[in-house]
Amino acid sequence: MRKIEGEQVLMRIFLGERDRWHNRNLTDVLVELFKKEGFAGATALHGTQGFGPNSVNIHKDSILRLSEDLPIVIEIADRPDRIASILPDLDRMVREGLMTLEKVHIVKYRHE
Repeated sequence: MRKIEGEQVLMRIFLGERDRWHNRNLTDVLVELFKKEGFAGATALHGTQGFGPNSVNIHKDSILRLSEDLPIVIEIADRPDRIASILPDLDRMVREGLMTLEKVHIVKYRHE
């Protein structure tokens, strides 16, 4: 077992499940972009409820849900220069949402 540690950046992108880019689901497009660009990893988390700054109602997951716009959070942790390199693309693609960037200490375990 090998342990890798270091300072990196955690980026969180908050979207709605209805968000699109060229008629495709924006979450799918972004995760595919991060993979194509060789990022260390990306995880899309589906929220069960939430609201944004323009919401009239709280969007909530339920059995009777017909046309809600539940929250999605995409998390990526990578080197600061890698995160900075993708920001222009995200500025173009994320039309409505929130992004946070924070310094994190990564501990990664790998089998040798």
